[in-house]
Amino acid sequence: MSKKLEKLNLYHMFLQLTHTKTPVFQESKKFILECYRITKDFPKDEKFTLVHQMRRAALSVHLNIAEGCSRKSEAERKRFFEISRGSLIEVDAAMDIAYSLNYKTEVELKVFGGHLVNTFKQLTGLIG
Repeated sequence: MSKKLEKLNLYHMFLQLTHTKTPVFQESKKFILECYRITKDFPKDEKFTLVHQMRRAALSVHLNIAEGCSRKSEAERKRFFEISRGSLIEVDAAMDIAYSLNYKTEVELKVFGGHLVNTFKQLTGLIG
């Protein structure tokens, strides 16, 4: 196999830790990827405002889940999950503004909304 093909077959993460197999981590990954897809065609003048803020918060959701899963104490894990849920709420509020500005329709937001709600429910369950 050529070196180029070998590179393509590499696992997407270097540390193959168990949190990557958790439903909440997998769902939050779908959520952030959908967030990036949805915001890709927002108006150009939103690139450094709404788009940047939404993507930053969506990434925070996913990364805080990863970091929370690595913590040994339950209190620490919950705190990272709470931060993650807060960022999720931030994205939801920002998408409401984008919807109000007619950047997206309800139909276009259906998949995004499903991932957002599923991630929120799973985080809430982990926080308790």
